[in-house]
Amino acid sequence: MKVVVQRSKHSSVSVDNKLINEIDKGLVILVGIHNDDTEADIDYLVKKVVNLRIFDDDSGVMNKSILDVGGSILSISQFTLQAETKNGNRPSYINAMKGDDALKLYNLFNSKLKEYVETYPGVFGADMKVNILNDGPVTIIIDSKDK
Repeated sequence: MKVVVQRSKHSSVSVDNKLINEIDKGLVILVGIHNDDTEADIDYLVKKVVNLRIFDDDSGVMNKSILDVGGSILSISQFTLQAETKNGNRPSYINAMKGDDALKLYNLFNSKLKEYVETYPGVFGADMKVNILNDGPVTIIIDSKDK
């Protein structure tokens, strides 16, 4: 499982010009689920994300987590994070988990995040428009296979 974590001042997700969810200060997480992912990958990433110290302390040093500063998470499913680009110029998504199985893991990921931080999802499988006001910018990529 791969996640792209972005520190955000304000972000939103829309589908068909309808606002689905939005957050102010917090994190936007783009979530790519691999065929081999399990609940263990989710547990690892949830713990890593909520404790990731990427918010400034009083000295302006990134030393605080979202648990320390409050805020919310906007979680967006993005199967394209599992793209294979080694051969040719057309990405292959063969390693991205499909359909119902991916949806179950995405929902479980969001549910476990909600145990720590208010978490708002996008719409799984939809053509979403995501607006991110990246703060910093601060962008961190975490792969559960690289633990």
